Amino acid sequence: MELAARLRAEAQRADERRVLVLTGTPSATRDAAGDALDAAGVSSEALTVVGPADGLPGEHLDTVHAGELLGRTRSAVVLDCHEACRPNALGAAVGAVDGGGLLLVLAPSLADWPDRRDAFDERLAVPPATVEDVAGQFRTRLVETLRAHPGIAIVDADSGTIERSGLTDPAPRVPRGRPAPPDDHDFPRAVYDACLTDDQVAAVRGFEPLADPGNALVVEADRGRGKSSAAGLAAGALARDGLDVLVTAPQYRSAREVFDRAGERLSAMDALRGRDDPETPHELRTADGRVRYADPTAAATATDEADLVIVDEAAALPVRVLERFLDAPSVAFTTTVHGYEGAGRGFSVRFRSRLADSDFAVCERRLTEPIRYAPGDPVESWVFRALLLGARPAVEQVVADATLDSVDYEQCGSRRLLDDEHLLREVFGLLVLAHYRTEPDDLARLLDAPNVGVRVLTHDGHVVSVALLAREGDLPATLRAEMYEGGRVRGNMIPDVLTTQLRDEAAGVPVGQRVLRIATHPAVRSRGLGSRLLDEIADEFADAVDWLGVGYGATPELVDFWADSGYRSVHCSTTRNDRSGEYSAIMLRPCSTAGEALADRHASWFRDRIAGVLSDPLDDLDPDVARTVLRAVDGTPEIDLSEPERRLVAGIPGGAGVFDTAPEPVRRLALAHLVAPAEPDALTDDQERLLVRKALQGHDWDRVADELGFVSTAECMRALGRTVERLVRLYGDDALTEELDRHT
Repeated sequence: MELAARLRAEAQRADERRVLVLTGTPSATRDAAGDALDAAGVSSEALTVVGPADGLPGEHLDTVHAGELLGRTRSAVVLDCHEACRPNALGAAVGAVDGGGLLLVLAPSLADWPDRRDAFDERLAVPPATVEDVAGQFRTRLVETLRAHPGIAIVDADSGTIERSGLTDPAPRVPRGRPAPPDDHDFPRAVYDACLTDDQVAAVRGFEPLADPGNALVVEADRGRGKSSAAGLAAGALARDGLDVLVTAPQYRSAREVFDRAGERLSAMDALRGRDDPETPHELRTADGRVRYADPTAAATATDEADLVIVDEAAALPVRVLERFLDAPSVAFTTTVHGYEGAGRGFSVRFRSRLADSDFAVCERRLTEPIRYAPGDPVESWVFRALLLGARPAVEQVVADATLDSVDYEQCGSRRLLDDEHLLREVFGLLVLAHYRTEPDDLARLLDAPNVGVRVLTHDGHVVSVALLAREGDLPATLRAEMYEGGRVRGNMIPDVLTTQLRDEAAGVPVGQRVLRIATHPAVRSRGLGSRLLDEIADEFADAVDWLGVGYGATPELVDFWADSGYRSVHCSTTRNDRSGEYSAIMLRPCSTAGEALADRHASWFRDRIAGVLSDPLDDLDPDVARTVLRAVDGTPEIDLSEPERRLVAGIPGGAGVFDTAPEPVRRLALAHLVAPAEPDALTDDQERLLVRKALQGHDWDRVADELGFVSTAECMRALGRTVERLVRLYGDDALTEELDRHT
């Protein structure tokens, strides 16, 4: 195919990338792709095929595994979209193509593509909806961008007709010179000689102070700028000098570039002494140092065991996880500003202020010059628009005056979002800003999923608060039975948990709206706008659904936020989320009699079982999270002490009774107070934390005393006695109080 050869030649001359879209039947597009790759001179060793085009040479990845391309470079990638057009796969495929390379997209006729339904659409069809209910707005928008942007060729593979050549005839580029090392540097010159841009030199130089405790570095860049390579070069140099460098990232594949570059430099400097033993995978060893990987949860608990920590793709981790790395001796955060697995604006807005308030001396570096391809690459501008990678919230100046009285509540249907690019960018930009998990697939979900809705508050036409909603429940009996017997159902997270884990087969009958995401513009936070948005949603759906719900990684602040909006606790997960490191809470706000019945029975079940859960799988739940989750449970736990238990409890404050003899009666008193306090301010925060740690979670006395700052274990025991006395006087009857007075 002559056009493919011309596209590749032009891409190589300009050090840019080009896209070749082959449309038609699957067999015709796959045959045409083979001809195009041959004509363009792409070797099988430099080719990756994503999707089912099995007849093509090269590496093959299933569409769902396209993320394995992140951090890698390929001369060409073929993305077969006939069976599934997945936005995440598109982003990963584009990001892997090197300068001078080609992305081949195999697709049905562009005129028909938006109306076709594929395997990705089936994922969006959350029961009881079917795939026919899925809209085609994302692909409508994708086709429009393919036809509008330069550098994209479109060929009908059935007829051989060229719709667009994609050739741009760019002006010749001046070859890029090698950057010079800094005049004053601690790392070996060979490390700087491996840098490809002045930006990369500056970033590597920024790592040098991390050899000494008390220093922090932030490196920000768009993809393809070499930030992970810079981190790898620096990590190798630091390990060569005998330091223990701990690297973490959302997954090891995200940090693979760091290890590749570190390994190359260590080998070149003859400093590598070993790597990747069976007992220590993902580890490079030198004579006295090492570079090693740990997942974020493990790394956050091991910061004091390393000399410094490098957090790669930091924007893909939640702020509460990032904060734990502030305990490291020194730390570096590298982050993608506009990426395919998380965006850096949330990192910049929410975490940077906390880093600035720390005791670290903070250095900042920003990489702007691309390394994988030349500046001005047309494919980069296309994918940024197609996947909204550059979406931003409204600028601060136009929303700064927003108040509860100035905002309007609006519904944003998918057609309206498709027709209003400005509105779509503000909505999606605010979601990206606030939520580390927002990714290209979410753009398709927002535009096409039949169960997803968008609600916003606007000020002078600009979005100041946004909520993403998902309709759940209203499931047929056969599907509910399948869930109850262990089957998984797409979407429907709250009915699924209540049915499969909590054994309530009827939980899928009521219909609800779950809040998937909620975000408020950072310029107007703490003005009650998020709560106002939730109240507006509650008013809109008051007569349309049975419940409103939410599931999220629980922190004290978030639990209080949802509780203040009328949501009540019904469940707390017993395993931590792999990425956030938090336990998840599920909360409901009933809207009907059926919703009340669902919430009441699960609140009752939660009250009955939570004491046992806290003493076993949740024995490490943060006491402040436990306090807020329990305070948000409806109802009053039964105390119901037996006569021996009453005598024991009454004797604890004066020392006649011993808590360890029978903790259960104190546990019931503690639970009653934490769920439904007779006097909310009767106990101090520390007294309530003591009840959680000792009475409910059963930690040993020495550990509790140390954590809560008591001068001695004996003082901790006396403090519990005083707390028990207060509980007895709050919840005991006259006979119990008389027994207490006998001993105090």
